[in-house]
Amino acid sequence: MELMYAALLLHKAGKEINEENMKKVLEAAGVEADMGRIKAVVTALEGANIEEIIEKASAVAVAPVAAAPAAGAPAEEKKEEKKEEKKSEEEAAAGLAGLFG
Repeated sequence: MELMYAALLLHKAGKEINEENMKKVLEAAGVEADMGRIKAVVTALEGANIEEIIEKASAVAVAPVAAAPAAGAPAEEKKEEKKEEKKSEEEAAAGLAGLFG
């Protein structure tokens, strides 16, 4: 995860995302720099449009939050239905009790 943060920090600062810069950022943060992992991340990000990746990631993160209120509505309806069922069962039991005295 720290490698992604380092890459994002370099991107935000307008610096090139390369092995040397990644290593400097990690060491400045007190994180041990694993050159194998750094090379893998740098290679994976070559030619990538980081702004586009950030936009897509934030759109995915916002979608579940926007859907959450809609998901809560059926649960409320179910609670109301259960209350109504329980109430009608109690009324029916009270009516039967009147018949048998």
